[in-house]
Amino acid sequence: MRTTALFTRRAWLHAAIALWTFSSMHTLQAQALDKPIRLVVPYAPGGPIDVTARALAERVKDSLGVVIIDNKPGAGGNLGVDLVAKAPADGYTIGIAAVATHAINPWLFSKMPFNAATDFAPITQMVRVPNVLVMNAETSQRLRINSVSDLIAYAKANPGKLNVGSGGNGSAGHLAAEMFKRDAGIYAVHIPFNGGNPAQLALLSGQVDFNFDNLATAAPNIKAGKLKALAVTTAQRASALPDIPAMAETLKGFEVDTWWGLVAPANTPPAMVSRLHQAFSAALAAPETKARFGMMMAEPVSSTPDQFAAFMKRELVKYEPVVKASGAKVD
Repeated sequence: MRTTALFTRRAWLHAAIALWTFSSMHTLQAQALDKPIRLVVPYAPGGPIDVTARALAERVKDSLGVVIIDNKPGAGGNLGVDLVAKAPADGYTIGIAAVATHAINPWLFSKMPFNAATDFAPITQMVRVPNVLVMNAETSQRLRINSVSDLIAYAKANPGKLNVGSGGNGSAGHLAAEMFKRDAGIYAVHIPFNGGNPAQLALLSGQVDFNFDNLATAAPNIKAGKLKALAVTTAQRASALPDIPAMAETLKGFEVDTWWGLVAPANTPPAMVSRLHQAFSAALAAPETKARFGMMMAEPVSSTPDQFAAFMKRELVKYEPVVKASGAKVD
């Protein structure tokens, strides 16, 4: 009798283990999609957007399976984003939405191949990178400009004597400068260069007085004492350089971020969008992700699809008057 009871308990134990194993295997199989996901990066390989996309693709392989990065640069990011907009709405083609493609380009380009407001299903924001208002250190010392307030006061007392560089007409740096001039009530001559690197070299050599640069690009020269950082353009101070004040501390409400996130084609099934959101949000929350992004002065930012949709809508509205006031246009 005792032997029979023992046998029965063992049988039940083996059956429970077998059932648990089958259930676990079934769950794992359900996690991986039945074919690879194509993640379109609308910029060239090697840049910050590409690097962060590849980092996330690696982290979601256990939950989603293979994610293939497809770089499609061109037309200020519009080429790659248009491929996503016109892809089958099944969730197997997704892409990057950035401040340029979804907030600036719609007002900058005379003709757009897609509608930034209606042609996409937001998944999650990915990254926020502060820009920073910097001056040539020698110029800052000579003019005794050590803060945003000092810069505004000098510009008002000496109208037209300051100039501001940027990576080109309609670039993020140009538009940040236009917003700053508008909100501060000052005038400075805009000098566009052919890209961010030439603009920074011009600042370092004293050809221009100040510019709005990407924090990751400017940080080495700030730390080396070649550039004087007056403020970061995010709403709060940047954790990477906490001693630099936020622009909003002087100009209330001023906020200009470089950001990007993930979108799918419009009408992608909500269940698929939810699955993509859960996988990528978990990847963004991983300590390894935060450490890797932090090396680029980038902050991982996870949001719900609705939150990301509302954010992009606000950004689109924010940049319309700025782009129009700048006079920048791409035909």
